[in-house]
Amino acid sequence: MIIKILGTGCKSCKMLEANAVEAVKQMGSDTKVLKVEKIEDIMAYGVMATPALVVDEVVKSMGRILSSEDIKKILANS
Repeated sequence: MIIKILGTGCKSCKMLEANAVEAVKQMGSDTKVLKVEKIEDIMAYGVMATPALVVDEVVKSMGRILSSEDIKKILANS
């Protein structure tokens, strides 16, 4: 499983990334968390608001800072 955090480096994007890393850590998973910062790459996902969470190339959330608990629920259902 691969998680991508889409965002240009703002505070909200960094917080979502930290929450995703924490969720993966709590789950004991070997899931990779990657950061996508190029606006062209972000737009390729059809995302209009950042930060966005992408799991295995499917956009799961945009424009919100999900908690690590929210992210764990998403990962459990993916």
